[in-house]
Amino acid sequence: MSALLRETRFLLRDRGAVLWIALALLLSAAATGFGIVEVRDQRATIAMLLEEDARERKSALAGQEDWGGAAYAAFHLTYAPPSDLAFAALGQRDTAPWLHRVRILALEGQIHEADTRNADFGLIGRFDFAFMAATLAPLLLILLLHDLRSAERVAGRHDLLVATAGAARQVWLPRALVRFIGLSLGVMVPFWIGAGFEGTAPGKVVTGSALVIGALLIWWLLVELVARGKASPPVQLTGLVGLWIALALLVPATARALIEAHTPVPDGAEILMLQREAVNDAWDKPKAATMQPFLARYPEWQAWGAVDKPFAWKWYFAFQEVGDMQAEPLAKSWREGGLARDKAAGIAAFLSPASLVERGFERLAGTDSRATIAYEDRVRLFHAKLRAFHYPLLFREPPYDPLAFAKLPRYRPEP
Repeated sequence: MSALLRETRFLLRDRGAVLWIALALLLSAAATGFGIVEVRDQRATIAMLLEEDARERKSALAGQEDWGGAAYAAFHLTYAPPSDLAFAALGQRDTAPWLHRVRILALEGQIHEADTRNADFGLIGRFDFAFMAATLAPLLLILLLHDLRSAERVAGRHDLLVATAGAARQVWLPRALVRFIGLSLGVMVPFWIGAGFEGTAPGKVVTGSALVIGALLIWWLLVELVARGKASPPVQLTGLVGLWIALALLVPATARALIEAHTPVPDGAEILMLQREAVNDAWDKPKAATMQPFLARYPEWQAWGAVDKPFAWKWYFAFQEVGDMQAEPLAKSWREGGLARDKAAGIAAFLSPASLVERGFERLAGTDSRATIAYEDRVRLFHAKLRAFHYPLLFREPPYDPLAFAKLPRYRPEP
């Protein structure tokens, strides 16, 4: 304990070390603050749109006189609210849609019309807490620890310190440990404060903290291995920074590029165009060409499937779904490809401590690729509920009664 207190006093007199720890505290506070502002903006946006969505749907339904017009006019907001840890790792929420306003029309076009993914964005990461802790904190740790031995060796005090202490580890371990603890607190304290403001579950806080501390311990071990060499401080720093560039930047970027090349995934625009072409072509086809595949999927409407008028709402919504049916293989390939890429990225993350931390935080925060795909699955399930509500009205054509819309399905996000 006396050794730790002694090294703490030495640390407080070392302006360079204090600067790096203060910088870690500042960066962590900024990243945490930016994340909290972003998720609160997202929650405010969702709350505002929910009010507007209900008001606009009520207004749209009030002006209708038949079931088809009502089904066509009504929009429904779907959304994935940010979790209690999303402030620390925004993940896919920064590059993939987390809300849609959908109608009973063909769904795949509505989902992928807002597909804003950028394959080049995020090769390294965005500035949130997960990125800061995974990528920047190790660099600060290197700057703090790289010259503990070599600087004393250059100054000619190395052998004297070791001889006085009796063992090398009694000199360097307390000194390195104090700096490690100082940096860890600088990184973690803003995160803990932010988690308190956001009401984050304690289990997530503990797990996230363990991820960061564990990764920093790995970097400490790497620094220690390099520091045992006889090179000068500048040479050791150059080597450690090169190692940091390789493990924290180049390995994740290269792995991502290789995974994308090895596992091709259809572009959202391809799905959108295929579905829209199928819908547009349906206007020029015989109505039986539309109704046949639709009734094959929904044989319960066979008795009401004949279309003997130039336009019928049931035919219109049938060819909307047939458009989705034609885009279904491509949409399935998109989903399976995304899951395959995520699985491969999880394996590749073991090559980089930075990737492990970021992926771990995104999984805890529900902001990873799987969460994005799960949200889209919930949108499809909700759309199926809308169809199940409207199809009996469109095919059986009971007398129009606006009171029936009190039973319209309501989207419920996953807790």
